[in-house]
Amino acid sequence: MRSVRCLVAVAGLFLLLVGSGLPAADNSPPAGFESLFNGKDFTGWKLPAGDNGHWKVVNGVIDYDAKSESKDKDKSLWSEKSYKDFTLLVDWRLKLEPAFKNKNVPVILPDGTHLKDASGKEVKIEIDDIDSGIYLRGQPKSQVNLWMWPIGSGEVYGYRMDAKQPAEVRAGVTPKKRMDKPRGEWNTFEITMKGDRLTVKLNGEEVITNAQLPGIPPEGPLALQHHGSWNEKTNSWNGPPSLVQFKNIYIKELK
Repeated sequence: MRSVRCLVAVAGLFLLLVGSGLPAADNSPPAGFESLFNGKDFTGWKLPAGDNGHWKVVNGVIDYDAKSESKDKDKSLWSEKSYKDFTLLVDWRLKLEPAFKNKNVPVILPDGTHLKDASGKEVKIEIDDIDSGIYLRGQPKSQVNLWMWPIGSGEVYGYRMDAKQPAEVRAGVTPKKRMDKPRGEWNTFEITMKGDRLTVKLNGEEVITNAQLPGIPPEGPLALQHHGSWNEKTNSWNGPPSLVQFKNIYIKELK
């Protein structure tokens, strides 16, 4: 009788936890999504040749120290598979290691242009800076940024900074609000690509809405971006490093 009561109690506790809205276990895809990271190794991903362990998996998390030893120009981590239209879910966080002091960060306005002073010179501020991103359809230009700039993560730098693009395109890829959590805490992207249109949610809030990315290929792989380089002579960073971690990478291909 006692064992039956125990089973009933365990079953009741399980139902309580399921109904409480608690998050699922890490690296377990939600219904309709496929996992792109198994929490154990880089199955399904292409490590840069000669990386020498700087991209690694630690405790179920993709961890990068931005010091890849690869001789390749691109040291990013690429998916083996290519994708057309999709919704991508990614958890990411910026690590608490010493970053790069960036003295040349512009103040980005809602239309994607930079604030200027009375003389017409761009206003620059200094911040601690970490920089990475997610490449869409094989293109560094179509990169959804994650970084420490005041405008917030989610912008598409390659299109915003392209002066040849129409004003509405540059404004469209500029975040409507900053939704980043404090450095060291986990953030969640929901990135949807349909044709040449991009929508990005950061921590549940839409920061990019149906932005056009003219000329983006119809299909291509994804990448987790390498950024910055380490100077052995000065023992310092030459630019904002991608001191970043990723987990819970899921994709749903859209028909």
